[in-house]
Amino acid sequence: MDCCERVLDDLFDETNARRRLRDYRRDGPRGSTRRLLEALAAGGVDGWTVLDIGGGVGAIHLGLLDAGAASAVDVDASNAFVKAARSEAERRGVGDRVRHLGGDAVLLGDRLEPADAVALDRVVCCYPAMPALIGLAAARARRRLGIVVPRDSARVRLAVSLANAWQRIRRQSFRMHAHRTRQIEEIALAAGLRPAYRHRGWFWETLVFERSAPNADAP
Repeated sequence: MDCCERVLDDLFDETNARRRLRDYRRDGPRGSTRRLLEALAAGGVDGWTVLDIGGGVGAIHLGLLDAGAASAVDVDASNAFVKAARSEAERRGVGDRVRHLGGDAVLLGDRLEPADAVALDRVVCCYPAMPALIGLAAARARRRLGIVVPRDSARVRLAVSLANAWQRIRRQSFRMHAHRTRQIEEIALAAGLRPAYRHRGWFWETLVFERSAPNADAP
């Protein structure tokens, strides 16, 4: 386990995972997660494969399976959230259609096959090496890539800076990252994707990119 994995595994622990799973079972996907799910599923996803990076309790990949996707791979650096997502998939009767992997997606890159839809829901903000993560996700996306990140604005960057200052005061290792949206877009465009959907909320920004045709040459 590398440093990033240890930090995330400590922060997103079993208590956090149980609370998130309880909320998801009660309310379903909300806010930016719901918007990302709807944008990824737009027009139909029958038979698609899904790669959910930082999948949390499984809201995105389970929602896409409900919408007609055939199978999913769930990757999360938090073992507690991998366990929660597996539990939810089994409870819903789709455990045999989801493969769960614990660890850093970039380090697991060779084990991640291309998928029709790739999702990163509020994950990029937890990852310092954004180009490596977005580059991996874009290369694996045959049809659509969906991302939720902190909005690229001075107000949000200030909020992130204050949150990180509080983490330093508490002597916590985790830092949030407000990466530049334009840099994310440039990586996606360089991988052959084009913008298809954008929503800017007060804090979170939802981005979806598409290919004009499925990428049969993905690694």
